[in-house]
Amino acid sequence: MIKAENLSMIYGKDFKAVDGLSFDIKPGEIVGFAGPNGAGKTTAIKMLTGILKPAEGRAMVNGFDVVKDPIKAKENFAYVADNPDMLLQLSGIEYINFIANLYKVPMEKREARINEMADRFSIRDSLGRPMREYSHGMRQKTMVIAALIHEPPAWILDEPMTGLDPTAAFVLKQMMKEHAAKNNAVLFSTHVLEVAEKLCDRIIIINHGKSLYQGTVEELEKEHPGKDLEAIFMEMVSS
Repeated sequence: MIKAENLSMIYGKDFKAVDGLSFDIKPGEIVGFAGPNGAGKTTAIKMLTGILKPAEGRAMVNGFDVVKDPIKAKENFAYVADNPDMLLQLSGIEYINFIANLYKVPMEKREARINEMADRFSIRDSLGRPMREYSHGMRQKTMVIAALIHEPPAWILDEPMTGLDPTAAFVLKQMMKEHAAKNNAVLFSTHVLEVAEKLCDRIIIINHGKSLYQGTVEELEKEHPGKDLEAIFMEMVSS
């Protein structure tokens, strides 16, 4: 459902931020995307979502090539960026409705969807205020609601829990589980290995733009007996 085929991105003359990265996330899976700062996670996500055009390779979402068929591809995924500070002159509800309009979500459907998610994130009473008055966490909640408003099959989330309080982070994790249980796919980047360990069906670990590991946490720990995930991770990205 979310597929990267030999994705590469070159900055300048020869710096490969992402180097031949391939993976395939199937329906029903939650996959964690892990790596240190500068590993290439955000660059890879931007290629998957069409923000950046790959120097090599291709990205597919639900069977649609993100470069060759961008509109269809974008109709099939939700994207939450790593920075929620955008269009802050709008109120929360104005921003959500703006995104809903782009995806042509019917008014009756969107109202029910907005109310349901806003109640889950406990921000329904704040949606009428300008987002410039929001905390980072409130902006993040609003971005998540807007991204999910058209109910696409694939979710691509870049550090989605940054700034969320524990209750909101729990709600988002529950929403990921519910989404995957409906035979949909979730890819999310994270620095918090405990979240990946508890939530994910598989993890992808990258560094210097290259894949270091793809598989389950259990399989990884079997390959490194006597070590926990944090120790394994540090060993992999330090080598």
